[in-house]
Order: sequence, then structure tokens, then C-alpha cells
Amino acid sequence: MKKSLVLALIGLCSLPAAAEVYVAPFGGYSFGASNFDVYSTQGDDSGTVKLSESENYGVMLGFTTKDPGNVYLLYSHQSTDLRASGNFSPNIISKMDVDYFHVGGSLYFPVENVKPYVTTSLGLTQLRPSGEYSNETRFSVALGGGVEYQATDALSLFAEVKGYATFISADNELFCSGQGCIWNIQSDIMWQGQANIGASFKF
Repeated sequence: MKKSLVLALIGLCSLPAAAEVYVAPFGGYSFGASNFDVYSTQGDDSGTVKLSESENYGVMLGFTTKDPGNVYLLYSHQSTDLRASGNFSPNIISKMDVDYFHVGGSLYFPVENVKPYVTTSLGLTQLRPSGEYSNETRFSVALGGGVEYQATDALSLFAEVKGYATFISADNELFCSGQGCIWNIQSDIMWQGQANIGASFKF
């Protein structure tokens, strides 16, 4: 994955003359996170945990291609809570930051100034709980679609929906502290959706 990110950065630094570099900040809402079946490593309790829905924000940096389309680096951040149910207390277990670091690309289907598109990306998801719990970093992929409106030559507005799949791996100890690991998680993939709006500025 590090090799892919390095190659993408090299690509950004050696663009063809016809390419346009752009930066695209966005904001939105993260929803539909998967439930995880978990059991305590320190007792007989079991139940489910999931990430709460909340706002997210991020930025893309990339360049256009002749397809027409683009290639980009993406960073997305969500501040949320990890909540429990089942035999666990339904209260908040921990504050949680969720970051996506992805390399991706989009393909447009333009009709004058309106450009529907599909997009896909891959990279890493980092889950950062508060307190003494350890951070967790996992491989992830995303697939989505949206529509972009070309307001001027340099400015466009877009709205999109994406689905992220983070590969957790089954029967993993997760979120360990100095006293050991608190849970074992029984799940392969964490699913999460995003609905975003943003603006793209070309240079």
C-alpha cells in the first residue's frame, strides 16, 4: 500500500501538460456502519458494537485525465462514538476517530456542464479510540457515484454517495490497552456509507 501511495505522489509530480491539478474539499455524513459481534476476553459477556452516524469532512488532491476523468489522493475524517448493545452496556464505550487514506480515480459521463461519474479507491482505514485503547489500521476499498456541475472553467460543485469496505479479519483482538485486549471481534468487513458535497478548484 505504501508503494501505491508513493507511485501516486510521483504521478502528481510528473503530470502531462494537458492535465489540470485540482483540490476538492468536501463535507458530509457517515452512516450505515456495520454491527460487530464481539465477546469479552475478560469474562463471559458478548454483544455487538458499532460506530455511530455523524458528520465527516475531507479533501481530495488530484489531476484530470483525458478519459474524461481524474486520479486523486483522498483524506476523510469522522469524529464519532463506538457504542455497544447486547449484554454490554448500551452506553458509549469510547470516542472514535475514523480516517480514510485512499488513492482513487473517477470516470465522467459529461452532458454539457453536468457530469455524472463513478469513482473507486483503495487504501487504509485508521480507527483511533480515545483513552488507552490502541489504534487499528486496516486495508479498505470504496465505490461510489455522483454528479458534478461545472460552474466555471476553474470551479465545479459535486455531490456523491460512497460505500467503504474495511477488511477487519475475523476473530481478531481489537482495541488493546496496557492491561491486555478487551474484546475479540467476529467480523470480516466493516461497511460504512458516506454522502458528501464539495467544491473542486482547478489550477
